[in-house]
Amino acid sequence: MRKSLLLLLFCAGIQLCLFSQNSILVFQSDFGLKDGAVSAMKGVAMGVSPQLKIFDLTHEIPAFNIWEAAYRLQQTAQYWPVGTVFVSVVDPGVGSERKSVVLKTKSGHFFVTPDNGTLTLIAQHLGIDSVREIDEVKNRLKNSNASYTFHGRDVYAYTGARLASGTIRFDEVGGVLPAQVVTIDFQQPVFENGVVKGNIPILDIQYGNVWTNIDKETFNKLEPKYGDKLNVQIFHNQKLVYKGVLPYETTFSGVPNGKPLCYLNSLLNVSFALNQGNFSRVNKIFSGPDWSVTISK
Repeated sequence: MRKSLLLLLFCAGIQLCLFSQNSILVFQSDFGLKDGAVSAMKGVAMGVSPQLKIFDLTHEIPAFNIWEAAYRLQQTAQYWPVGTVFVSVVDPGVGSERKSVVLKTKSGHFFVTPDNGTLTLIAQHLGIDSVREIDEVKNRLKNSNASYTFHGRDVYAYTGARLASGTIRFDEVGGVLPAQVVTIDFQQPVFENGVVKGNIPILDIQYGNVWTNIDKETFNKLEPKYGDKLNVQIFHNQKLVYKGVLPYETTFSGVPNGKPLCYLNSLLNVSFALNQGNFSRVNKIFSGPDWSVTISK
């Protein structure tokens, strides 16, 4: 009996370690770096604990682009240690009735953000362990109550820092909410009747490559072989805006300069590019939940 109890306590201790904070705080926003907004958030965090390890995911999310914020979190969070706290502030509804929440994922990561769709892809890919609404009576920067338009500094950075540093436990963030978040609708990757369908969630912005959410497993249902010619159609709001035949290649150099190709990107998702060219700009293809793609042989 005693051995069983000790084993249970030991396992509980391991579980607690796996899902506790680790003093790592990662910021994302649409603020840019032209003014002091990001610095103010970091200053608030350091005021909570100078021992925090603070990093930036990006502050170059296009203004008000909740969808891109959702994608950048999903793209990167999986590579950070368990217990990392992310603060994401893309908040066009600041001061409105949208909830301020902390999501703990099944992977043991924490996300401090407005519940406005930012958590769409994190919830899908890392899973929801639980969600709590931030109690601003307890978890708000002192003397900031008169400010209604900078919750990134006054609520999210402050709460994220308190959580990451261990100043508060997750259960001290605020009340428990249903294990769900506001989501944005988009085309999921599927294989139907010999056609692969998916969404264009993001661009490889530096080079103009077009990234889809079609994962390798779904794509392989098409039974593609390198060198195959693939029929690609791209739609915006269900209107056809691009149609082409692209070879499936391992690398950009598989085609001559300026020629298009289909390949698997670093996330092992189907993508389209021009070798040493800009596929997005040339073909006027962009990204978001209203962009979709079909691929067939």
